[in-house]
Amino acid sequence: MLMPKRVKFRRVHRGRRTGKSMKGNTVTYGDFGLQALSDAWITSNQIEAARIAMTRYCKRFGRVFIKIFPDKPVTKKPAETRMGKGKGAPEYWVAVVKPGRVMFEIADIPKETAKEAMRLAANKLPVKCKFVSKD
Repeated sequence: MLMPKRVKFRRVHRGRRTGKSMKGNTVTYGDFGLQALSDAWITSNQIEAARIAMTRYCKRFGRVFIKIFPDKPVTKKPAETRMGKGKGAPEYWVAVVKPGRVMFEIADIPKETAKEAMRLAANKLPVKCKFVSKD
């Protein structure tokens, strides 16, 4: 799974997910992309599942670019624990995605194949997505 090697702080605030994505909202590396239409926290497991779905469908042809990285730790306290005693331990990592963000890109394959691969990847993600191309 994707996660940072090290971070400055173990625990972070939840933050707000208001507004649109100001960077990473264009197709840069590949020919086609998968763009988020809503905001969400996407876990490292979901990113990996989407990547596997794309590469399996393309049968190892083409190149897949992942443009999001899970660098935000999400903490959880154990079940049936009393209130207080500080914040919980980091449980998993998420990437904060805002509307307009291009999450995945794919290159060197035909448009129909890319569209179907992106559809399969979008089914693995908790956001509504749309297929975009470079032009």
